[in-house]
Amino acid sequence: MRCNTLYSNGLSAILLSTAFLFSSQAFAQEESVKPGINDNFVNPEVDYYVNMFEGESRTIFKHRNEIIDVLELEPGTDVADIGAGTGFFSRMMAHKVGRRGKVYAVDIAENFIKHIDEMAKKDGLKNIEAIVCSERSVDLPKNSIDVAFICDVYHHFEYPFDSMASLHEAMRPGGRLVIVDFERVVGVSREWTLGHIRCGKGTVTDEVKDSGFDLVEEVDLGMGDQWVRVYTKREPTS
Repeated sequence: MRCNTLYSNGLSAILLSTAFLFSSQAFAQEESVKPGINDNFVNPEVDYYVNMFEGESRTIFKHRNEIIDVLELEPGTDVADIGAGTGFFSRMMAHKVGRRGKVYAVDIAENFIKHIDEMAKKDGLKNIEAIVCSERSVDLPKNSIDVAFICDVYHHFEYPFDSMASLHEAMRPGGRLVIVDFERVVGVSREWTLGHIRCGKGTVTDEVKDSGFDLVEEVDLGMGDQWVRVYTKREPTS
């Protein structure tokens, strides 16, 4: 009986090791979905993007207060602004979560992160931590956030499954994810959208679901060709 138990345990260990090997290889071998998509953000000119991102003519900026409301932030919430850019949403979040909360402003562009740091110090916002992430990971600590926000950025994920896997690990049980992005419909969407946005809302939601998040609702903020969807982190079933 002891021999059978040892054999069973040994076989289980082999199977688990093999499964881990294959999952690790799949994680490591994911190819870029759109090589070069982030070339403009290797060394971005910050002033240029401040003017582009923080103007009332931009739909996202115009609706910034309604978008922040969708996050349902409270004092003490820990939130991540993924692809924070110039950081205007991060600064709004910082006021919402207060001194007991924390805002992780995450971006692949070091220039943006330096700008966010400078603005946070200027505004006396000590609850913002600006982080330079990689193209494959959001680089946040495990179980560190309650809410994640991805605005006009998901279509810039060059390795979406890797990035979303790291985000799933960073979120606490029941974590809330809000994604804002563009509609992409062939024959309907403008040429810029078809050329720049790699996939439509359905594909985004399929990828997010496969990454461990369930769709809760779509919020209509009247933003034309841009949509807002809310997801929650799915926990493994025993």
